[in-house]
Amino acid sequence: MSGDVGLYEGLTTTRAIRRFTDEPVSDEDLAAILFAATRAPSGSNRQPFRFLVLREGAEEAKALIGSTFRSSWAAMSRGQYARLTVEADPTSAAYRAGQAMQRFVDGFERIPVVVLPVFIPYRGTDITSGASIYPACQNLLLAARARGLGGVLTMWHGAIEAQLKTMLGIPEEAVIAAVIPIGHPEGSHGPVRRRPLAELVHEDRWDAPAPWAVDPPGTRYTR
Repeated sequence: MSGDVGLYEGLTTTRAIRRFTDEPVSDEDLAAILFAATRAPSGSNRQPFRFLVLREGAEEAKALIGSTFRSSWAAMSRGQYARLTVEADPTSAAYRAGQAMQRFVDGFERIPVVVLPVFIPYRGTDITSGASIYPACQNLLLAARARGLGGVLTMWHGAIEAQLKTMLGIPEEAVIAAVIPIGHPEGSHGPVRRRPLAELVHEDRWDAPAPWAVDPPGTRYTR
C-alpha cells in the first residue's frame, strides 16, 4: 500500500495503466478501493451500481473478454489506429503506445483483477444514467492509485455483454457499464499529458478566453 499520494496529486497524475506485473492484488487493497468506489455520489443517492470482481475463479469470463479485446484491437490497429502500429516510427511515442496496447490485450488473462461495474436501471438508461455509475468508476481508479495499484476503464465488451451476463448470472435488465482491469503497474503513474487549460476553459461565453486559466509550471501537453 502507498499512503503518500495526496488527493490533488492523485487527481492530476492518475493515468490509464495497461501494463501490469504478475503480483497479486491483496484482499485488503481490493476492499479499500471498492469501498472508495461505493462512496461515490449517485442520483438520489440510490447507489444503482454493483461491482463484480473477476479473479482466479472466473477464468472463462476473463478469457472471453480477452479474446474480444484482441479482436477489437486487431481491427482498430488496421484501421483508425494504424498510426500507432504499421504507420508509426518505431522510435516514436505513438509506436510505443501501440505496442503497449498490443501487450495489454495479449496478456489480458494474466491481469490479476478485472472489475465489472454494473448499473441497475431504475428509470431507463438515458444519457443521465452514467452520472450514477461513472463517478464510482473514477473513485475506484483514484483509490487504486492511492494504494499503489493502477487500472484502465475500457468499453470493448459490448459485443459479448449478453454472453457475460449469462455466464456470470448478471440480471438481464442490468447494464455492464465498463471493464476495468486492476493490478500493480509495471511502470508508474503521471504526470499525464493533456491539452492546455486555455483550450478547454472559457469564461462568460463560448470561445471567450479565461485569463486565469493558466497551467501550472512544468505542465506537459499531449500532441
